[in-house]
Amino acid sequence: MRPAIRSDHPIRGLFSGLVENAFFTELGFCEPRLTAYLCDLMVDFLHVDRLDVLRSAFGRSLEQMAAILALKHDAAPLSLEQRDRLMYRHIGDFALFWTGIFPEHLRSRRSGDLLCAYVEQGKRSYAACARLSQDQDVPPPTLLNSLSEEFETCVHGLGLVRRSWQRTGGAASAGPKDILL
Repeated sequence: MRPAIRSDHPIRGLFSGLVENAFFTELGFCEPRLTAYLCDLMVDFLHVDRLDVLRSAFGRSLEQMAAILALKHDAAPLSLEQRDRLMYRHIGDFALFWTGIFPEHLRSRRSGDLLCAYVEQGKRSYAACARLSQDQDVPPPTLLNSLSEEFETCVHGLGLVRRSWQRTGGAASAGPKDILL
């Protein structure tokens, strides 16, 4: 996996401004910890290899939600609780990114409309991750609960971010292959 994008990289400033404008100004939803998390999520998912951070026991990429949910707890240097927390957080992040930024791709898959399933699974996953989290964890359980409870608001806000980015010329054709590195 590629290293994280530096904290001083200009793309972070761009996404921070777009996320804050969408949530604070357009939605009137002012929760700075949540918007900072969403900005980091967008920056993290710019690398296409971040989408498949979880791998199967055989080292194969788990690209679909069903495959991620079927993940067995295999040899990893984490406790069972840490693995579950990581898995649930990644499922929530994965679902939020795709439902917010590229919902049309969830509707166009051969298996039918996955958008509602992704929303429900994302909400459940963030709630499960919150239950497994301690106050000192990053992100803390209060933020994970907010992501679960406000999942639809986050989806809508990320859709506004995408439209704003398109207007600035950041994603002219606005497909995943055009945005992801």
